[in-house]
Amino acid sequence: MKYLGVGTIEFLYEDGEFYFIEMNTRIQVEHPVTESITDIDLVLEQIRIAAGGDLPAKQSDIAIIGHAIECRINAENPQTFRPSPGRITQFHPPGGLGVRIDSAVYQGYVIPPYYDSLVGKLIVHGKTRGECLMRLRRALDEMVVDGIETTLPLFRALVREPDIIEGDYHIHWLEQYLAGQPSDVPK
Repeated sequence: MKYLGVGTIEFLYEDGEFYFIEMNTRIQVEHPVTESITDIDLVLEQIRIAAGGDLPAKQSDIAIIGHAIECRINAENPQTFRPSPGRITQFHPPGGLGVRIDSAVYQGYVIPPYYDSLVGKLIVHGKTRGECLMRLRRALDEMVVDGIETTLPLFRALVREPDIIEGDYHIHWLEQYLAGQPSDVPK
């Protein structure tokens, strides 16, 4: 391919097999998960490589430490995923140990109808999966985004689902869950 630069290759894993999805020549939206568990600043490394620098480590030098989960909080109806543009009347991001929020919104910010509906990315990290899920539940419950609909109620419900807690899900789990979901997702 003669491609030189940072890229991300995406796969799905099902029934013991990997399935190639795509190759992106940019940093992924989910890069904070990798940064959290490797303690490597991927954006810095992307810039370094673009400037002609070498990778600072080999794959065998990279250690995975703990667990991380990211929720993309979108300005969308949590059942239909219909966009919900409008003015944010209240905004309170979560905080604390192992909690990261990547967002540019603020109280009074207007989510436009023309672009991606991303409000922010909530990333949590913990020593264990259980600790990570505990921090995620607390952070989701602490986060306030009023004035527009968001996917927060859906994430609050999902993080309490036994299948999610136990890690017993697959690539079709969410669509099956949503098909059987009552019309009123709990807040």
